[in-house]
Amino acid sequence: MAAFFAEYGLFLAKAVTVLVVALLIAGGVFASASKGKKSLAGTINVKKLNDELDKMKKVINHSVLSKDMIKLNEKEEKKKDKKDKKEEKRAEKNSKKTARKNNESDLKAESKQSKKRVYVLDFHGDVRASQVENLRNEITAVLMVANECDEIVLRLESPGGMVHTYGLASSQLERIKRKNISLTICIDKVAASGGYMMACLGDNILAAPFAIVGSVGVVAQLPNFNRVLKKNDIDYELFTAGEYKRTVTMMGENTDKAKEKFQEELDDTHVLFKEFVSSHRSQLDVDEIATGEHWYGIRAKDKKLIDKIMTSDEYLVDICRETDVYSVKYEKKKHVLDRVGLAAESTVDRLFFKWLSRLQRQHIS
Repeated sequence: MAAFFAEYGLFLAKAVTVLVVALLIAGGVFASASKGKKSLAGTINVKKLNDELDKMKKVINHSVLSKDMIKLNEKEEKKKDKKDKKEEKRAEKNSKKTARKNNESDLKAESKQSKKRVYVLDFHGDVRASQVENLRNEITAVLMVANECDEIVLRLESPGGMVHTYGLASSQLERIKRKNISLTICIDKVAASGGYMMACLGDNILAAPFAIVGSVGVVAQLPNFNRVLKKNDIDYELFTAGEYKRTVTMMGENTDKAKEKFQEELDDTHVLFKEFVSSHRSQLDVDEIATGEHWYGIRAKDKKLIDKIMTSDEYLVDICRETDVYSVKYEKKKHVLDRVGLAAESTVDRLFFKWLSRLQRQHIS
């Protein structure tokens, strides 16, 4: 019996090895075949939130209303739809007549006074603000069709991260401001540090009562292993050209001069951060809020970090009653190997946590 299991284990190991090699070869062939070809672009997906809310409303009505009330509502909706279609046709005819009479500049002026539209974007920020690529494409797409009477709503969630990446994310929002399009920022959970650097650009900033807001400060930390290296008689050599090419390091001995220079750079970054926030939100007392502290939404309103206590859901439902609201998302197309890799990663994670929970149960018992 033991010999059988030994042989089976050897067979299984060989099978796994063959499978891994086959996958590597397939990956190499795929990569070679795709060389010289441009990567597939992503796609812009647009959903009308008004329609989504209408569907939800109909589902609830069919569950709670009587058949007679449902029929009555359907008749009223049909009448409203017919009326809206007539108004659209009338507006279309008028625009065609105007097109024959007016020149191009007049048409542009007329288009600016058309029905308001609201475009909703989402940004879930990590330390590297890795979603900035999607954000820049979404903003580019919206700015090609939006005009000054429209509005862009950004549902923002970010605890902050790297200065340069969040600087780029903020610059994308500045493109909206330069087009004189109203920008509303909604904070349901957190917009701190780099997240608030983005949020302060909003013409109107809304936050949930216990959303985390603020943290206008700069932080940097790193371990230093120089003592460990010395204790084990290991030399660490660092060669630079330029007095401040490196200041503090993880392996070298950090001098007081290096620490002072590093702190100077942090202080300068903090000054830039405060100036940026102040330039976009002049009603703030920057010195009071730029201590690195954060506040919950209710307190943040008292500090004038935000304008109103309200969730994004409440705001969007309200404006859906008055105007057309569209959710805009940019999604990259994933290659087959990317999808396989993600599936494999998910499987490994699931098996690991399953094993870990089993180990914990054994330890408890």
